[in-house]
Amino acid sequence: MGKQAAPRRLHETEALAYARALKGSARKLNLVAQTIRGKTANAALSELTFSKRRIAHEVRKVLQSAIANAENNHQLDVDRLYVKEATVGRAFTMQRFHARGRGRMSPIEKYYANLLVVVRERPEERNVETANDDAATEAKTEGKKPKAEARGETKGETKSKSKAKPAAKAKGKK
Repeated sequence: MGKQAAPRRLHETEALAYARALKGSARKLNLVAQTIRGKTANAALSELTFSKRRIAHEVRKVLQSAIANAENNHQLDVDRLYVKEATVGRAFTMQRFHARGRGRMSPIEKYYANLLVVVRERPEERNVETANDDAATEAKTEGKKPKAEARGETKGETKSKSKAKPAAKAKGKK
C-alpha cells in the first residue's frame, strides 16, 4: 500500500526542470532568467550559449533538462516549445568570516539560489482553410458602423480632450 500519486500541477502541454542551490545570488540569476522568458526554446539556448555571465551555463543546463523532460516524459514537440516561465528564488546563505587587523573579523556571505524553468508547447498554427473562412467572416462584418458613428458623431466631430488641456494650462500660468 503506497500513497496515491499527487495530481499534476502543470498543464498537459508543459514540462519543468528545477535546480536547487545554484552558486550565486538570486539577483544575478534573475538577470539571466529575464533574458530567456517568453522566447522559443532554441532562441533561449542560443542566448544562454553566448552569454558572458557565469551563471548562464547553469541556466542553460536547466533549460536543456526541461526540454528533455518535455520530449521524453510528456511527448511534446521540441520545435514548438517556448519558455513560459523562469522563476528565481533565494536558497540559503553560507556565512563565513574574513580575519581583519587587531583581532577583528568581517562577515562574508555566500549566496545560493533556486531556479524553476517551465517550457510550454505552442498550440498548432491554424491551417489555410480556416484562415480563408475567417477572411470571409471579416468581409461580412465590414458593413458595420465604426465606433465614432455608433456614438452619433461624424468624422469631424470626434471628442478630443487635448483641446481642453491648453486652456486649463493657460489659466494656471497667469
